Amino acid sequence: MKNTLYFKLKNKKVQEEVFEAIVKEQESVGYYALPEQDISPIVEFAQTIPDEITQIAVIGIGGSSLGAKAIYEFIKPTRPLKRELHFFESTDPININNLLSKLDFKKTHFLIISKSGTTVETFSIYKYIYSINQNTKAYTFITDPGSPLEKYANSLQSTILHLPNNVGGRFSVLATVGLIPLALASIDIQALLDGALTLKKSFFEAGYIKDTLLKKAVYYARHHEKYHINCIFAYSETLKYFCEWYVQLWGESLGKRQRHSAFNVGQTPIGLIGPKDQHSFLQLIMEGSRDKSVTFIKIENFKDDIVIPDISLKHLEPLDILNNLPFSQLINMQCDSVLEALMEEDIPLDTISIEEVNEKNIGALMYYYELLTSLVGELIDVNTYNQPGVEAGKLILKQKLEKR
Repeated sequence: MKNTLYFKLKNKKVQEEVFEAIVKEQESVGYYALPEQDISPIVEFAQTIPDEITQIAVIGIGGSSLGAKAIYEFIKPTRPLKRELHFFESTDPININNLLSKLDFKKTHFLIISKSGTTVETFSIYKYIYSINQNTKAYTFITDPGSPLEKYANSLQSTILHLPNNVGGRFSVLATVGLIPLALASIDIQALLDGALTLKKSFFEAGYIKDTLLKKAVYYARHHEKYHINCIFAYSETLKYFCEWYVQLWGESLGKRQRHSAFNVGQTPIGLIGPKDQHSFLQLIMEGSRDKSVTFIKIENFKDDIVIPDISLKHLEPLDILNNLPFSQLINMQCDSVLEALMEEDIPLDTISIEEVNEKNIGALMYYYELLTSLVGELIDVNTYNQPGVEAGKLILKQKLEKR
């Protein structure tokens, strides 16, 4: 993975201070250690699911599903997988029934995921599904030790898996929450961790990515009031759900009241897919308010050689310039052209180049964004790992439900 910055920052002292803070933070924040974990218990569990199970239903919301979905949708178009994953993430009744219509219950295993063990969305969906299928062997529960969900699962004598200590939901993609469904789908979870570990070592052991990440984080923090909208412009449809994962990670981690003041801070995350969003959001970036930073993500080798045919169309002869051009080359030319156009404007830009679509590269990319989020959170003086705004909404919902 290559990251090129098109803005400059020279303040080494701030970079060194935030690096030391993140080194210390590893002692209390659990996601940093995930790349080195022993995955043998996860592999052993995956082997207990019989081959006749061809579908996995993931019932969870936010951090309990977005990360696994992002990786699954990144890898799925490139090769056949052992099992199909379905993600129940909404209380929308149309969505629930649409997903259920795709399942053969005799060939489906359900993963019920809730860190707290009391998530309203998760258990409203679970109750509905359980009313249809009460085969307790069809369910595995993933939660924190000692949670109400663990007690419930014990009463069913169902399989229970735990989250590691001090790993928040939106940082849990490389923990049990993400690795279990991905392993069941035959995605190489060790390669995911290897990619994350390579990135981690490059950062903490003074490799190439350390200087780049620190410069980027300090720039974002220093200019977060001016450039308060942070855009990813990803040039591959395979990254659509990665963008959704990033929006939760960035928004829920950084949109906070500062720890040592009464100021509200944060950057609004926006996920865009090129070239599609060149025909919508790009106009706003190009000529709208100068309040946005943009990161372009491109794939160097799509490993797909389809080519625009050498065909001339009557009245459309000027478009013959497309003939014999590989689509993989066209999409990256589109990305480079937009980047070059924006470089003429007063907009902070950088590019991330991924060599190809595989587990190692998506593992590195997700760990990169987790590190970047932690760095920016430290620099703008927020608690990156809580979500009091979300909890306030949950409390109001609970009060409304109790008054029914």
